[in-house]
Amino acid sequence: MRDPTMEKPGWKHRVKRELIEYWINVAYLFVFFGAFTTYRRLVLAAYNISYIHYGYAFFKALVLAKVVMIGDFLGLAGQLREKPLIVTTLYKAVVFAVWVIFFNAVERVAVDGLLHGKGLGGGFHLVGAHLDELLASALVVFFAFIPFFAFKELGRVLGARNIAWLFFRKRTALKSELSLCKAE
Repeated sequence: MRDPTMEKPGWKHRVKRELIEYWINVAYLFVFFGAFTTYRRLVLAAYNISYIHYGYAFFKALVLAKVVMIGDFLGLAGQLREKPLIVTTLYKAVVFAVWVIFFNAVERVAVDGLLHGKGLGGGFHLVGAHLDELLASALVVFFAFIPFFAFKELGRVLGARNIAWLFFRKRTALKSELSLCKAE
């Protein structure tokens, strides 16, 4: 007879887990892009330029969270599972920043080129014309991804519940439970 605790989780459980992961990714990315949008708004306000693109920051977070999940599904950077966490974290930050550049370029070609009637050639020209902006965006995304993937890798190694336990428990409870573990 099979042990029910050893069965694979059902599709409902997997969908729930992926939705939770997706919305956590969206929240993190939106906070980051929202902070960056606030920075841009404050800098441009000094020149009397209005910049309120929080909706764009939220939309970008929605899309990038899905892009990250697709990249995870495709196994991008999965071959480094046994390396030190700093190597895996930085490697994933680089790989996924490049992945985001690719999707930003595709978006620029599709939206600016095809939807605005400039064709594929016009879209590729716009990618080249805005290469500095794409690279700056990639740099920001790279640095946003370092803590993002650091926590994901810690969760993979230590367990997501343990990470949550470490972050959301009172320090007194944490110290007493850690001292019990040391005594054993």
